Amino acid sequence: MTSARARQRPTGNGGPYSAESALGGHAPALQRTGRSLPFSDERHLQAHHWLVEEAYLLDAQHYDEWLDLLTDDIHYLMPVRVSTALGAGYDSAPGMAHFDENKYSLSRRVARFATEHAWTEDPPSRLRHYVTNVRTFATEDPGHVVVDSAVLLYRSRGDVREAAIVSAGREDLLRRAPDGEGWLLARRTILVDDAVLRTQNLAIFL
Repeated sequence: MTSARARQRPTGNGGPYSAESALGGHAPALQRTGRSLPFSDERHLQAHHWLVEEAYLLDAQHYDEWLDLLTDDIHYLMPVRVSTALGAGYDSAPGMAHFDENKYSLSRRVARFATEHAWTEDPPSRLRHYVTNVRTFATEDPGHVVVDSAVLLYRSRGDVREAAIVSAGREDLLRRAPDGEGWLLARRTILVDDAVLRTQNLAIFL
């Protein structure tokens, strides 16, 4: 019998990953419609600007400000990638994820950075997020857009170990803020390009 994942063809960096997660049940399930928006579209320009501003906050490790950019019902997911045969119908380990989080768990991770127990980030990493290949899509709800992007994270920590590089694709669902000014992140799916991550730990955000 063909699995639900095999029947549902992934779209860009998204697909059925969030819907199959237990934590994803509370998250918005809106999907992209139609072709990508022109680069001159106001929604695309705003979404691209949002991603660049977010990258700055993550590089500067202004995590409290970053949390303010997230909706209360956010789902933040990074499945564990696996290498499979061409016709397998899946490319991640079912039920397994490096990150599978909501607003509460993300806020607890941020709060931990301010304690003496955050030894994985003391001294803190030096980070640089490079964001490119941004494509924006309309959804059935005019208050939401889906945004595909590629991100390359350079991470250096200490003076001995070699720097780590993480390459990934992301699918974000952005929701217009309640006041109509700006956007908030309602869902993020991160698909790393390595089955085995070559970084010391994941005490960072992508």
